[in-house]
Amino acid sequence: MNIIVSLFGAIALQVSLLAVMSSMAMADDRPLLVRIRENHAVSQRKTTQRICSLDPIEDLLPPPQTKTSNSLLSYLAEQGFTQNKEGSWVCYANDPKKEGRYFTLFKVKQVDNRLIASSFLDEGSLIQGQENRSLDFFMMLIEHHTNTTQENRQGIRRYLEAFVSLVKQGKIKPTRRGFLFDQPNRALVLYHTLSSGNLKGTGITINIYLPKS
Repeated sequence: MNIIVSLFGAIALQVSLLAVMSSMAMADDRPLLVRIRENHAVSQRKTTQRICSLDPIEDLLPPPQTKTSNSLLSYLAEQGFTQNKEGSWVCYANDPKKEGRYFTLFKVKQVDNRLIASSFLDEGSLIQGQENRSLDFFMMLIEHHTNTTQENRQGIRRYLEAFVSLVKQGKIKPTRRGFLFDQPNRALVLYHTLSSGNLKGTGITINIYLPKS
């Protein structure tokens, strides 16, 4: 309860994230075709699922071997993310409403001295498995790119967990206002609509200021 109370008591700040993140759209129409041998599939299964792997077939595949640029976020390739032409790291998911299509589920991009990361909700709804993986995605970025302790991160995760849960319950409505969740790093979280693109939905976005080197 204290987490929920503090969530709504947080300082509400205006943030200019929508122009950067709301351009995420439904990806090109093309089926995800995967062929695997049944006798080889079991040996490929990993004990720890990747963040960007919500399909049971994808869980059986080895990590992608595609070449990526030397990026601050290159480690996300091990989690199943791919880097697009604009330099963002993205995770695609099958569209549960239309066979043969997929859409952007997670995305993170460096904008100047910030990381802007989003988990996208199709028509305001989380798909199966998205809630926990969104938290894992956000916390991985926070651990890699902020000066936080283990104790700090535990508190941040509880805060974000409460935020996502309230979004799922419909108790937080889309808004342009961000909520401060980490004062030293000036990190914000917000729930907002997508103002452009083909994906008619909303997004949960965190905005992290990178520590000065």
